[in-house]
Amino acid sequence: MKDSSGMPDAASDVNIRLTADEALVLFDWLHRCEDERRVVQPAHEGERAALFNLSALLERELVAPFQQNYSELVDQARVRLAGDD
Repeated sequence: MKDSSGMPDAASDVNIRLTADEALVLFDWLHRCEDERRVVQPAHEGERAALFNLSALLERELVAPFQQNYSELVDQARVRLAGDD
């Protein structure tokens, strides 16, 4: 749905398709940055909320973070994404 200016309504959803590898690598990176405080602090509370929500959405979709071999699965996904055969 668009507002009167032709921009998408703020309440409308945006769907993004990621491969399983992309989702896993992004999820892992977000959590490492959070844990190690390597990410620049968000300049606005809305940015923090958006990153938190993205992390939560990924966590709901992924099974790998709960597997015994999680680190290995992330490493394999990174290699596939980078094309490092």
